[in-house]
Amino acid sequence: MREKGKNPENQLSDQEILSFQEKDFRLLMLKIMQDIGNKLEAKMDNLQETLTKEIQDIKLKREEMQNTITEIKNSLEAANSRIQEAEEQISEVEDRLVEIRDVEQKREKRLKTNEATLRELWDNMKCTNIRIIGVPEGEEREKGTENIFQEMIAENFPNMGKEPLTQIQEAQQVPYKINPRRNTQRHILIKLTKINDKEKILKAAREKKQVTYKGTPISLSADFSAETLQARREWHDILNMMKGKNLQPRLLYPARLSFRFEGEIKTFTDKQKLREFSNTKPALQQMLKELL
Repeated sequence: MREKGKNPENQLSDQEILSFQEKDFRLLMLKIMQDIGNKLEAKMDNLQETLTKEIQDIKLKREEMQNTITEIKNSLEAANSRIQEAEEQISEVEDRLVEIRDVEQKREKRLKTNEATLRELWDNMKCTNIRIIGVPEGEEREKGTENIFQEMIAENFPNMGKEPLTQIQEAQQVPYKINPRRNTQRHILIKLTKINDKEKILKAAREKKQVTYKGTPISLSADFSAETLQARREWHDILNMMKGKNLQPRLLYPARLSFRFEGEIKTFTDKQKLREFSNTKPALQQMLKELL
C-alpha cells in the first residue's frame, strides 16, 4: 500500500489528478457552452429569417388588401356616380311626366269645358222646344204636327187654350236619337217662340200628372241635346224610387238631381256624390242600396 504523501514514479498525486480533472471539466463545459451558443445562434438566425419572411408576407398581403380596398372604393365611387346620374335622369323623367300629366289634365279639363259649352249652346238653341212622345203613328200625316199640338193643349189644358199662346214657330216629327234601331215611337218636336210658353205648358203637365191625346197617354218633355238627355236618363230609376218615397225629386238643368230629405233640399250633380252623401245617412243608403 502506497503511503500518504509519497510520489512514486509514474504515479500522479491526488492534487495533480484533481487539477487535471478540473481542467478537462472546464474544457468540457466550455465546449458545451460553445455548442449551446452555436445552436442558439443558429436558432436565432432561423427565427429571424422566419420572422423576416413573415413580415414580408404580411407587407405583401397588406399591399394586396390596400389595392383591393382601393379597387372597391373606386368601384363604389363609380357605382355612386352612376346611381346619382340615374337618380337625376329619373327625376327629369318624373318632372316630365308631371308636366305631361298637367298638360293632359288641362287638355281634358278644356275638352270637358268645350263639351259642356257646346252642350249648353245646343240646349239653349232648344230652350223653347217641347217634345210630345206617344202620339199614335199616322196622326201627324193626317192632321199635321201643329194641329196635333193644338188638340193636345185643348184636351188637357182647356183653360190654357183660352189664353193667347205665342205662335208656334215650327212643328216636326223627329227620329228617336239615342238608338235609331229601337222600336220606339217617334217624337213630335214643337218649337215655340217664347220660353215662357214652354215652361207654362210643362208646369201644367207636371201638375196634371197624366197627359193624353184622344184618350191615349202621352208625355211632354223639354227638348235637350242627346248628351243632356242621356245624363238625365241615368237618374231615371232613382227618380222613380224617390217619387214612391215622397222625397219630391226633381231634375234640374242639365242633369242635377234635387230632392227633399230630413226637411232640407239636397242637390247632386252625379251618382258618386249622392253615394258619398248616402253613406252618412243609413235610411237613405237603405233606399239606394240597389240603385247605386
